[in-house]
Amino acid sequence: MGPKALRILIVDDSETTRRVVGTILRSRHWTICGEAEDGRSGIEKFQKLKPDVVLLDLSLPDMTGIETAQQMAAADPTVPLILFTILEIEGIGDAAREAGIRTIISKGEAWNLIPNIERIANEANRHSAAN
Repeated sequence: MGPKALRILIVDDSETTRRVVGTILRSRHWTICGEAEDGRSGIEKFQKLKPDVVLLDLSLPDMTGIETAQQMAAADPTVPLILFTILEIEGIGDAAREAGIRTIISKGEAWNLIPNIERIANEANRHSAAN
């Protein structure tokens, strides 16, 4: 049996980013279960679709990725949240971790998406199997 076919929700205001990231992730045979262009619709889709992993942009039109992550983590803290951003803001790591984000990946290092998602999904699976 191969690796689990993950269901991933992408929350990013750039349609181009959502399309390119979707292509990268589908190459791994993962499913993009939903896309959202802002935090509010991302939270709604998170609650409705129950993804295995969420990829969040930091800069969204209605709220930050940190604020979006806080609400998602409050609804289901078991779903790994990944901040995928071009912005580098001093001290964002602490705020991201407090919001429930497992890792931050720079959009300039998109090649790190697959290994980081695999690592985080494996950690989540080990944690859920231990409980």
